[in-house]
Amino acid sequence: MSTENKKEEKDLRYYKEAYERERQKSRVLAGKLADAENRVQELDQKLNRIRGSIFWKLSGPLRSMVHFLQRTKERIGFYGSFRGILKKLDAKRIEKKVKKRHGTAGFPTPEEAKKQRETVFPKKIKISILVPLYNTPKKFLMQAIESVMAQTYENWELCLADGSDAEHAYVEQICRAYADKDCEYLKEHPQVGGLVNTESRILYRKLEKNGGISENTNRCLEMATGEYIGLFDHDDILHPAVLFEYMKAICERDADYIYCDETTFHGNSIDRMITLHFKPDFAIDNLRANNYICHFSVFDRKLLEGGELFRSAFDGSQDHDMILRLTSKAKQIVHIPKLMYYWRSHKGSVASDINAKDYAIAAAKGAVADHLRSRGFENFEISSTKAFETIFRIRYEIKGNPKITIVIPNKDHCEDLKRCVTSILEKSSYDNYEIIIVENNSTSDEVFRYYDELRKNALIRIVTYQGEFNYSRINNLGVSKADGDYVILLNNDTQVITLNWMEELLMYAQREDVGAVGAKLYYGDRTIQHAGVVIGLGAHRTAGHTHYGVSANNLGYMGRLCYAQNVTAVTGACLMVKKRIYEEAGGLDESFAVSLNDVDFCLRLREAGYLNVFTPFAELYHFESVSRGLDDQGEKAVRYNEESERFREKWQEMLEKGDPYYNPNFSLDRSDFALKIHP
Repeated sequence: MSTENKKEEKDLRYYKEAYERERQKSRVLAGKLADAENRVQELDQKLNRIRGSIFWKLSGPLRSMVHFLQRTKERIGFYGSFRGILKKLDAKRIEKKVKKRHGTAGFPTPEEAKKQRETVFPKKIKISILVPLYNTPKKFLMQAIESVMAQTYENWELCLADGSDAEHAYVEQICRAYADKDCEYLKEHPQVGGLVNTESRILYRKLEKNGGISENTNRCLEMATGEYIGLFDHDDILHPAVLFEYMKAICERDADYIYCDETTFHGNSIDRMITLHFKPDFAIDNLRANNYICHFSVFDRKLLEGGELFRSAFDGSQDHDMILRLTSKAKQIVHIPKLMYYWRSHKGSVASDINAKDYAIAAAKGAVADHLRSRGFENFEISSTKAFETIFRIRYEIKGNPKITIVIPNKDHCEDLKRCVTSILEKSSYDNYEIIIVENNSTSDEVFRYYDELRKNALIRIVTYQGEFNYSRINNLGVSKADGDYVILLNNDTQVITLNWMEELLMYAQREDVGAVGAKLYYGDRTIQHAGVVIGLGAHRTAGHTHYGVSANNLGYMGRLCYAQNVTAVTGACLMVKKRIYEEAGGLDESFAVSLNDVDFCLRLREAGYLNVFTPFAELYHFESVSRGLDDQGEKAVRYNEESERFREKWQEMLEKGDPYYNPNFSLDRSDFALKIHP
């Protein structure tokens, strides 16, 4: 190669690298601009509500009352109407009944407890429960220890490492007294746990100094002799059957990492519950954004081989760090969908206020960053969301500049299509895309004139579908004509809100483990139309949208409208997927001509081993059913019922198991995460 050619090649490489750097900068700026625009919209909405209020002209004291009512309306979030208020009150009524069932009233009866204690499991497993102690209040400590001693699965040991100061010498006295008490119990019951026991199961060590929660817990681990390890806070309470349920999961499902649902409570009674947290099954994207697993983690000790339990660098969020590391190694993560951990809320506890431990926020971001780097991610950004300081938004780096094909089916409805296409062209910050409009038997001269206009744009192509309406077949035709590496299925009755909506979808669709990615969709009044799909939800027990109809300002159940998460399915009204994966899956099933084809497609992606993701950071309006009407009348109702029946037959087994990302304690009759009254 000549010197001149080498120089040209070097210059070309330099300009390519410079171009890539500038493109990444532009994406970052687009993201910041999108955030700013969303904030402006939120403020505008609030201002308009105030200006339009009939109370605005009233005196100052009454105006203050109006502001209070506005804030209450936002918290309620259901339609901003009287109907929404009734729904909220009904949910509170249900929650009150459910709380009673999950409190002490739900503990095993003496007969049930006896039966559980006498159960002989096929595996001999000792569970070591680690509890770091530091100046624990007497009552809290006694209740915590007694909740372990009350376990109906009795092959456990309680490892207590005490870093308390001299003023709290009673901590040691209490621990040793309970150890003696356990010795007496074992003398009377020598076959506890199926093993001959002669020494107390309560092990206590007084530490020379307080090393912090991570160091103290690691000292607990040094004492442990069990095959499985459990992590328990010194001021909390365990359900008496939690170890029994975990042992069932170990023996029946070969679980090597187990967690359950939990609640916060205040005072000295678990029946004084505050927040009930009913969790999804294992969901890696949820976990990266939010330590939803938290309590009560029990895991196979083998998962620790070659690594630490807690790392002091992440004190304050050491459990999030540990959970991310160990679940990455685990082969069978099992969620017990029962409320079995009671997290005490008191002054200075994280359960009471995360701001009581500010360092926990920085530690949590560090833990997530360390995990992401260990999984091969680079150049990501982690920021807190409006839901909570430790609920995160993660911006992943977009690799390269892949082409995206947007497929939009259309029949007539010229104004809807114009609004959709114009919003894409004017608002999208991503620059490498094409639009394919699949014309489907239009009769309007207006829409054909608009097509002629669109053909002048090099980014847009019109392809023609001939035959009776079949949404699946129309989209399959459009995708077959796509030049892009990625495809977005998009309804013609949508309108882009977020400038970087394509980037927000693409950052997930690029991952090798992800199939479909869906956006957050609103009706014109800024109430939610789509925020993820749950199978089995709704009157037909096929599938439904969660958080349906709530305000755009609503944070969602446990903040779930504020972070990207794994879902079983997303709507085809705005769905991104690799074209390769779309084709490998066989596209949309054309036997579902109108409805449920998107859910069916997502279920097939899950069967193939892919995750589906909903992100609230790609936002669009969706003026649902404008283009084809509703499915609850006449022939359309008959057709919908037929497709629903076919869906239930095809996915019967999966429907019977229930949606893994929707806790079985939630009602399938409502989309607002209302709890079941009956178990």
